[in-house]
Amino acid sequence: MSIFGKIKDSIFGKKPKPQETPATAPATKAAPQPAGNAWADAPVVEQQARPVIDIENNLDNMPGADRLNWRTSIIDLMKLIGVDSDYDSRKALAVELGREDYSGSAEDNMWLHRRVMKELAASGGRVPAEFLD
Repeated sequence: MSIFGKIKDSIFGKKPKPQETPATAPATKAAPQPAGNAWADAPVVEQQARPVIDIENNLDNMPGADRLNWRTSIIDLMKLIGVDSDYDSRKALAVELGREDYSGSAEDNMWLHRRVMKELAASGGRVPAEFLD
């Protein structure tokens, strides 16, 4: 699993394994369409809305959040959620998120923290704007 995947699973929670749909429950339903429509008989698959995850709240409620500065430190964020925060892990995460020249500098770590927050937001998380700048 990717490092970002581990971060996301730690914050969002792991997705439950899909359960088999009972044979009596229809998986699709026909959508009403006006006559003459080529798609009139096409089944429509119903999708469930994805819940929005409050990233800040989830992280604040984790054990150790009061001792770690996860809001600005990628190292503390990774420690809080139980993901290895050593240089090699941070470098691998940076490469995964598109930065090949990661050196571990303070500037690189600030970029990495912002990038992780942007990816969490893109994955359905609600991230305060100050974490995205």
